[in-house]
Amino acid sequence: MNATSRKALLALVGLLAVGTVARAVLAGEAPPPGKITLVPVKWDGYLARVVNKKAKLTIVDAWATWCGPCKANFPHLVELHKKYAAQGLNVISLSLDEADRPKKVAEATAFLESKEAVFTNLILVEKADDAFEKLNIGAIPAVFLYGPDGKELRRFTLDDVDNQFTYVQVEQAVQDFLAGKPIAEGQPKKK
Repeated sequence: MNATSRKALLALVGLLAVGTVARAVLAGEAPPPGKITLVPVKWDGYLARVVNKKAKLTIVDAWATWCGPCKANFPHLVELHKKYAAQGLNVISLSLDEADRPKKVAEATAFLESKEAVFTNLILVEKADDAFEKLNIGAIPAVFLYGPDGKELRRFTLDDVDNQFTYVQVEQAVQDFLAGKPIAEGQPKKK
């Protein structure tokens, strides 16, 4: 096999591997160990992904690589996945980085790999202002809890300066829900 054929074969194998991971993630499955990918989705695709009849609860963490507090708090999301995935928690990270800029996508993917984010990782294909408006938030990080039907149960945002959330509060809400307790009232959806 000559060098050109070898390169073509390696490229094909790489594309097949990425395709397999992307199909698994799009089907709602976690990527295989060591295979972390960032799947681009439009708003409707995001809404479809929070519906997960196999999960008791879905948590979505909206973040971006340009957000220092997002990156500092991201390990909490990884820990929630490790602690509660077996109990029915579906974890999704939602990057608000610029999906149309390959360098930004690569930076976000590298960050996810460094944190071993072996759950569903989406990047919203929307302009930043549109993404914030559709999520109904003014700042990130922001965390959303959804029932199996995709209905938002609770949100944790930084929009109210007098009511900043902590990931301890997020974990308590996850624990309560998975234990069959009602989730305490939180911040209402903005209108």
